[in-house]
Amino acid sequence: MNKCGELMREMLKFYINGEWVNPVTPNPFDVINPATEEVCGRISLGSTEDVNKAVTAAKFAFMSYAKTTRDERIALLERILEEFSKRHDEIATVIMEEMGAPWKLAKYAQAASGPQHIQAALKALKSFEFEEHSGTTQIVKEPIGVCSLITPWNWPINQIAVKVAPALAAGCTMVLKPSEIAPFDAAIFAEVLDAAGVPPGVFNLVNGDGPTVGAAMSSHPDVAMVSFTGSTRAGVSVAQNAAPTVKRVAQELGGKSANIILDDADFGKAVANGASNCFGNTGQSCNAPTRMLVPKGRLTEAAEIAGKRAESTTPGDPQDDNTRIGPVVSEAQWSKIQNLIEKGIEEGATLIAGGPHRPEGLEKGYFVRPTVFSNVNNEMTIAREEIFGPVLSIIPYEDEDDAIRIANDTPYGLSGYVSSSDLDRARSVAAKLETGMVHINNASLDSQAPFGGYKQSGNGKEWGPHGMEEFLEIKSIYGFREAE
Repeated sequence: MNKCGELMREMLKFYINGEWVNPVTPNPFDVINPATEEVCGRISLGSTEDVNKAVTAAKFAFMSYAKTTRDERIALLERILEEFSKRHDEIATVIMEEMGAPWKLAKYAQAASGPQHIQAALKALKSFEFEEHSGTTQIVKEPIGVCSLITPWNWPINQIAVKVAPALAAGCTMVLKPSEIAPFDAAIFAEVLDAAGVPPGVFNLVNGDGPTVGAAMSSHPDVAMVSFTGSTRAGVSVAQNAAPTVKRVAQELGGKSANIILDDADFGKAVANGASNCFGNTGQSCNAPTRMLVPKGRLTEAAEIAGKRAESTTPGDPQDDNTRIGPVVSEAQWSKIQNLIEKGIEEGATLIAGGPHRPEGLEKGYFVRPTVFSNVNNEMTIAREEIFGPVLSIIPYEDEDDAIRIANDTPYGLSGYVSSSDLDRARSVAAKLETGMVHINNASLDSQAPFGGYKQSGNGKEWGPHGMEEFLEIKSIYGFREAE
């Protein structure tokens, strides 16, 4: 592994029409390693002109790529998997550098999520029904066209692969704008696609910020669909930009997921696991269980268990194998989290562990102390706003109905969690949660099941066959068959 400072990454070009090209107007941008606060590389931010070039290439390529066969696209995805395996550790290294993920997380979860989503798209493609019949009518599913893919920094290669793979499987062409905060994994992924033989123009990459490149991509008249992952605030802007041309918009946005621990659960295990899940990836996951709901009479017990888990969750150098969590991604993110922790104290929540300021001994880097608040009520700012840091709010409830009410009392609806020793009871609670996903007893995600939310957590679904559906249009051809 290269320590930041030993290797300065210079990735100033964009990948357009199968070639690495210079920006129309160079606009260098420093990428910061959040563990050291040092510059670890540079990209160039793009412009509307760069987006126009990329969309033009994608539009031309769509004419031929949309006509490729299922077998041709299967072979392409298989080659991408092969090429990805050659670059896996390199992708993990840059994710560690650009967004601060600890090495084990970067290698075995962050980078590993890329091939997982390619494999999921491949499995879906092999059995997907592109045609069906209803009487004399043929119903076909066709690639929607040129797609704009806008991805975040928190699970960078995960969100790239979960969009690019199904788009390729569906027969679409695309322009990707990765986060300018964590862009290097996307550049390596573009090299992977190039080595795998993705035809020129099918995949294009333009770096840039949201107000310029993101806006140009989401408003471009030749783009048929926008797939966006990020904050709800930014998602509203994307939808507004897309509205004049009536594009399809699929969004995976913010969350404030409730973790309901029922009175019959294995309490110690459920609370400890819930706290760990909240702190994972330094709290920078949209589906993190950040609101822990516990029976009122067991609030003290839950706070003690969660507090101990926070104290044993060690922040530190991402390259150290003993590090449990790394820094948050940027100074702006660190400041936001500090302000919200202070707000929790100001509004009367009980601070159990952690708190404001950097962890002891870490004077440099955007490190946050894993923090637990108890005696939180659902009207407090820390219970309403997505903090996107390792901050857990423990909220007491009176009974099961009260827990469900509190869980649903949020503008978000991405995920939910329920722990109980009675599976039927857990299923009953899960059915009443207004969320796109529910984990019963800490069950894992399923790559063939749809990932996405209700309410202001977005619209559209990702992963597996449901993810492919987002990139397809449905056409009815009446009279296709003669009446019998």
